[in-house]
Amino acid sequence: MSEYRSLTLTVIAIFVITLMAAYFSPSFAEQKSYLELFILLGSLLFIFSVVIVFATLGFHSFALFLSIFLAVVIALYGVLGALLLTVMTYFLWGSIFAMEVLLFYNGSESAKEWFVSRYDFKTFKMEYFAFYPMMGMLYILLEFIPYIFSKEKLLKFTPSKVLKEMEELLE
Repeated sequence: MSEYRSLTLTVIAIFVITLMAAYFSPSFAEQKSYLELFILLGSLLFIFSVVIVFATLGFHSFALFLSIFLAVVIALYGVLGALLLTVMTYFLWGSIFAMEVLLFYNGSESAKEWFVSRYDFKTFKMEYFAFYPMMGMLYILLEFIPYIFSKEKLLKFTPSKVLKEMEELLE
């Protein structure tokens, strides 16, 4: 629990220091720069907190929240903003899902618990096919490229085997 307290205090300190820098800056241009930085940091904090909420809730709640969030983004920033949000969300959520699949494939108990607590087989299969490219990309980044440079044993990743194991686990 103390990690969350220190993280919260760090975030609050960053915002307070940025606001103090804006208040005590000698020129309007510096003050404007610090206020823009404050708004940018607030936006980043919001985006990361939304991603954490999505990762915590799972896909069924994720679809509902994403549709509401996309409607707000389209109203504020237009279709291009919504497209950018969709691509970033696909990349972030797909990375989380693919990482958990790779951990499950390699025998991680925490990944197994993560899937059991958040998925039934139908939703897992839907995300499995949606994030199939992300699983391949992460396998290349985490297994194949290090194999090329270090000549360690290459662990073969078979996505169909994961699907069969998940069918047994989640049914």
